[in-house]
Amino acid sequence: MAKDVVYDVVIIGGGPAGLTAAIYTAREMLSTTLLEKSMTGGIPAIVDRIENYPGFPDGISGMELMQNIRAQADRFGANISEFEDVSKIIPGRQCFEIISDSRRFLAKAVIIATGGVPRNLGIASEQEFLGRGVSYCATCDGPLYRNAELIVVGGGNAAIQEALYLTKFARRVTVIHRRDKLRAQPVLQERAFKNEKIRFIWDSVVSNIFGAEQVEGVEIRNVKSGEKISLPAEGVFIFIGWVPNTEFVRGLVNLDDDGHIITDAEMHTNVPGIIAIGDVRSKPFRQIANAVGDGAVGALSASKYLEGLHN
Repeated sequence: MAKDVVYDVVIIGGGPAGLTAAIYTAREMLSTTLLEKSMTGGIPAIVDRIENYPGFPDGISGMELMQNIRAQADRFGANISEFEDVSKIIPGRQCFEIISDSRRFLAKAVIIATGGVPRNLGIASEQEFLGRGVSYCATCDGPLYRNAELIVVGGGNAAIQEALYLTKFARRVTVIHRRDKLRAQPVLQERAFKNEKIRFIWDSVVSNIFGAEQVEGVEIRNVKSGEKISLPAEGVFIFIGWVPNTEFVRGLVNLDDDGHIITDAEMHTNVPGIIAIGDVRSKPFRQIANAVGDGAVGALSASKYLEGLHN
């Protein structure tokens, strides 16, 4: 019977953090395989325009940036396997066993870079109209709503970036935010406030989404007065944060109250040999630039850990 291959490093997640780690570990001549449950690139790959990543003064599309990072990982010899959904990591005496939905992988060190998924509003009608007017991706679905009335829920960078993008197609975009001011970066706020297609409804949440076959409108509740109003809408785009993809390591590594993985400055978790990087890690800011930084640090930490094993 053929002996199982034991990789130096298995990286779980193919966003900017995971791909950067793959560049570094492969360049360090460590046998590396990266497992991604869908297509590599992560959330940045569906962002229309990225303007704050260093080296691109005119901005760059998310897809192009992630393709470039993937090409570097490929060039250094990282093995990248898409559509591998990892369900469990099992520590062993000699190595870790990583279980995916189709097979298992063995590794001396594991780097977790699984990011997160969009946070839901938590109302039944949200799931009822998913794909029929409810979306979490403006660049994916925005072109379907030409000359339409659209709702954007949220007040952070993602919400305002996507609201600005949707004005390319929509007749009007209404941003609904539960607070009385935005959390987005000042430059994004300035653009949104100047855009005649965008209006704001403050101190409010979406309490219901209604329609027949497709979304026809939303019910909004003011969080201060309790007053409810209905607005016509053909699409509802939700950007209220992210939930980390950490259920598969719950009980194995330490998590914070929000479910993010707790690490030290070198990206080590409480389990020797398991490293966490990018948006899945507990940290105050989540940007592509610091995800890439996490990837570099995590990969070098993995290399140092493996060197210690060999010694």
